[in-house]
Amino acid sequence: MTSPNKDERTVESFGDEWERFDQSALTTEESTSIFENYFAVFPWEQLPANASGFDMGCGTGRWARHVAPRVGVLHCIDPSTALNVARRNLSEFGNVNFHSAAVDDSCLPEGSQDFGYSLGVLHHIPDTEAAMRACVRMLKTGAPFLVYLYYAFDNRSAALRTLWRASELGRSLISRMRPTAKHAASDVIATLIYYPLARFSRLLAAWGFPVGGIPLSFYRDRSFYTMRTDSRDRFGTPLEQRFSRKQIANMMVHCGLQSITFSSTEPYWCAVGIKQ
Repeated sequence: MTSPNKDERTVESFGDEWERFDQSALTTEESTSIFENYFAVFPWEQLPANASGFDMGCGTGRWARHVAPRVGVLHCIDPSTALNVARRNLSEFGNVNFHSAAVDDSCLPEGSQDFGYSLGVLHHIPDTEAAMRACVRMLKTGAPFLVYLYYAFDNRSAALRTLWRASELGRSLISRMRPTAKHAASDVIATLIYYPLARFSRLLAAWGFPVGGIPLSFYRDRSFYTMRTDSRDRFGTPLEQRFSRKQIANMMVHCGLQSITFSSTEPYWCAVGIKQ
């Protein structure tokens, strides 16, 4: 089935990204730390025994690796060639099913799932709210849905918002490049911008200074591999949208979610809601 709510260039870009950055160089310690950041507000205790759920836009399966051991069945869904990487990375798990599908392809029955999550995906889809609604449609009543959408720097200073707008020029140029040039350009940014700012933030934090206002301070304890991955994600993706916390909350309510909880720490914004 051909999905109308997807950008083909973005799907191809992610396939290329995750084939190159298959997360094999990520240590278990760092992978677990990143996972815990994103799932900090997820209500594991509310899931039934042998729960069945889905990972929408699974990519390499980096989240699924941590979720699969905790549930009965996990459906990994992705429209890109990254699904081949996920199959390889998750081959040890017998409870994972793979679906080559986009968000509105209805690959799972309506009202069939005990939980779902989509992290860093729906803001790369043309109609983000429609994509979220498609995810919620697959959930049972009372099931939790965890989502991470790029934030609009709504809790940051005007200076940081200005820097982000300036960086958008770079993204608009790099995202149009051929894959090899795109990776080279994003690696240069990771080397000359991400790494120095992140390590400077780590040094200041070790001295007891607050670093929340420093750009890219979130990466102060992350590996250079993660910085390269996220630089490629940030600057190489053709379609990207950003939302304020209020916009995300409204979107979740419109999609039939209630009891919405936002994580109070980075990455922003992670939120979980319960299907009405």
